[in-house]
Amino acid sequence: MENKEEKKKIVLSGIRSTGNLHLGNYFGALSKFVKMQDDYDCRYFVADLHALTTHPDPKMIHENVKQILAEYLAAGLDPEKNTIFVQSDVPEISEMYLLLNMHVGIGELMRTASFKDKARKALGITSDGDEIEKEIIGNNTNQRVNAGLLTYPTLMAVDILIQKADLVPVGKDQEQHLELTRRFARRFNSFYKTDYFTEPTNFNFGGEAVKVPGLDGSGKMGKSEGNCIYLIDDEKTLRKKVMRAVTDEGPKEPNQPVSQPVENLFTLMALVSGPEVVKHYRDAYADCSIRYGDMKKQLAEDILKITLPIRERILEIRGDDEYLSKVVARGAERAREYASATLRDVKEIMGIRKV
Repeated sequence: MENKEEKKKIVLSGIRSTGNLHLGNYFGALSKFVKMQDDYDCRYFVADLHALTTHPDPKMIHENVKQILAEYLAAGLDPEKNTIFVQSDVPEISEMYLLLNMHVGIGELMRTASFKDKARKALGITSDGDEIEKEIIGNNTNQRVNAGLLTYPTLMAVDILIQKADLVPVGKDQEQHLELTRRFARRFNSFYKTDYFTEPTNFNFGGEAVKVPGLDGSGKMGKSEGNCIYLIDDEKTLRKKVMRAVTDEGPKEPNQPVSQPVENLFTLMALVSGPEVVKHYRDAYADCSIRYGDMKKQLAEDILKITLPIRERILEIRGDDEYLSKVVARGAERAREYASATLRDVKEIMGIRKV
């Protein structure tokens, strides 16, 4: 008799343990993870090792891990259907990270866009030229760029390859890292004359990617931008954030183009409100009768219908340490089962064997 479970494609996704999850995380990924948990072999982890690249406070990194786990579960991820684990609970990842680094070039890591951007910020480099590598190496200040930040793509590749993931949902800012993972897999196979690793592909959930804008009038919602609505926000905080969202002076003539800040509010409304509500305010904008205060009040109400039930579950789960411990212990056991088999094979292929 065939085992259907074995035929499911493996999906892997991780999130750094830095701060709370926001509306962008929910609509961009979490809500979709919930819908796909019956059809795929889904493995989700909290990337606490990745978080170390930005020197977080030890107490906060621990608290953030627990908070994000609670938010994953509160959003609807079922630990019976998914493998949910903490990255550092799988020591095989760290060992394979060392081994794979032996096949990764310093130059290709220094050329990644995310490393350059973060190195500029860390060192206060204002130049945006291609010679940033020389500026980093020649930097004489007390600031430094840690090696973990440089080898971030290797660790991400190991996260994916050690679980033999077929599909990895990544945003535009991580596409280069996924392509590096594919390159590292090809390089390993070529060097050792094997076809051990398959190349993972991006999983876009089908259809057009959801872009959740922030409240500051430009760009997407993000933790570092400070323009977020968090899933854990209480009612008063959320209403205040929405009412302070950037708009404009209002339309001056019928059917004029919508400015970017107001279009952002319409985008948010399309995600949380009914189509008749969106149409009402679109029509009001077109005939110059729109009142942004009313629109924001409606938007806040509709967001709260989604986030308040999640918030209640977050608080309930966050207060149950025993339950969280059981979830991650079970997840780590599953993740280590997959990871240890891969690591064992990789060491054998590389010649790391017992005498």
